[in-house]
Amino acid sequence: MRPIVAMFLLAIIGLAAAAPAEKTDDSDEVNVDEILANRRLLLPYIKCALEQGKCSSSGKKVKDHIKKSLQNDCETCTEKQKKDTNAVFKHLINKENDYWNQLIAKYDPQRQYAPKHEKLYLGKA
Repeated sequence: MRPIVAMFLLAIIGLAAAAPAEKTDDSDEVNVDEILANRRLLLPYIKCALEQGKCSSSGKKVKDHIKKSLQNDCETCTEKQKKDTNAVFKHLINKENDYWNQLIAKYDPQRQYAPKHEKLYLGKA
């Protein structure tokens, strides 16, 4: 009986280890629309993402989602994080293009994911 219990426990541990990581964090609480509507609020997040300024705890998380989205299409982000990141990209592409280009140069220099976002959002401010 012991070998069966041991195998069962190993199977449970294996399943737990293989389960996808929890995708939520407190960046889900960031009000992206409010930040995008106020350039004074937006610039510290952009500077954080570009590593040109200090990062708040929420800024670090937003930076991580921008980075993930520009490096692997945000495969591990929650739906809200993807929605918020896409809203940021839409805003940057249409209203802060210089910062958009700086983010691309930093996180997607081969332009693997940037064209997708540009095609989706260019001219749709």
